[in-house]
Amino acid sequence: MTAHVTREAANAIALPAIDPAAMGKVAVLLGGTSAEREVSLMSGEGVLQALRSRGVDAHPFDTGRRPLWELKEQGFARCFIALHGRGGEDGTIQGLLELLRIPYTGPGVGASAMAMDKVLTKRLWQADGLATPAWRLVNAPAQVAEALAELGAPMIVKPAREGSTIGLTKVMEASQADAAYALAARYDDEVLCEQFIAGQETTCALVEFGGQLRALPLIRIAAPQGNYDYHNKYFGNDTQYFCPSGLPAALEARIQQLCLDAYRSLGCRGWARADVMLRAGDDAPYLLEINTSPGMTSHSLVPMAARAAGVDYAELCLQILAAARLDAPATCGEDAAS
Repeated sequence: MTAHVTREAANAIALPAIDPAAMGKVAVLLGGTSAEREVSLMSGEGVLQALRSRGVDAHPFDTGRRPLWELKEQGFARCFIALHGRGGEDGTIQGLLELLRIPYTGPGVGASAMAMDKVLTKRLWQADGLATPAWRLVNAPAQVAEALAELGAPMIVKPAREGSTIGLTKVMEASQADAAYALAARYDDEVLCEQFIAGQETTCALVEFGGQLRALPLIRIAAPQGNYDYHNKYFGNDTQYFCPSGLPAALEARIQQLCLDAYRSLGCRGWARADVMLRAGDDAPYLLEINTSPGMTSHSLVPMAARAAGVDYAELCLQILAAARLDAPATCGEDAAS
């Protein structure tokens, strides 16, 4: 990985002071059971050490190895969700934490579930007039070939409810349809065919600091042969990241606003990261997806964007943790007991 990151005074963010002791006993949820378990373990370990370095009483909690009711039994006051994929980023763990009444980081139940479902996300964005590549939902290999004829080559085939490019194929011709469908269907019953937008790939981190939502400096991604796959995202060293992006200021502001609109369209809160392609020729931006529990590894992009805005990794983790909350208000029973 090659990162070109500089801090610009104009990007510096005024951060609210946070008392680590006020965070209480914190569970860093990591691991889990999804296809992204390995990455989640790396994200969680980074977050855990960062919070501890700032004086937070933080503990690892592997949701794939421990019963979840222990969170309440052991007196955790809040949770930092460092889980990725199903069971951690899709609203299920958020729903459990709502029932346990333990505040957690990131978007709530509904927003997390909608963002994990790429088809539902696209429908909502289209309803709000936000640009996203054309797509078709398919349930048979033959329909992949039909979608290719309609959307044109190349075309992306991927599971509708997975992340990190898992199960993804870039289809160039109809002969690839069967294999592309089979790979995607290993991870999800719903398979998404998506128009490929050739051009520059960018990503925008969106973080609440003291209740104020900020779009951080854009990162422009240059992957080997334009292939930003699972390996190049998390383990390879050949991908280049540019932050500041080097894009014209007006274009960067336009992309940031699009990402803010996408975040709000789904009802997100806390933090997230939106991925955007810029079409070659006219730099028209197209939303690909939004990640509601972004990676926090050494290769991850939210920490990179935060550094460009003058926020180091440990402070970023602390600020995200401080924004942990619940969607649902207290019940009458809770009010009576308090």
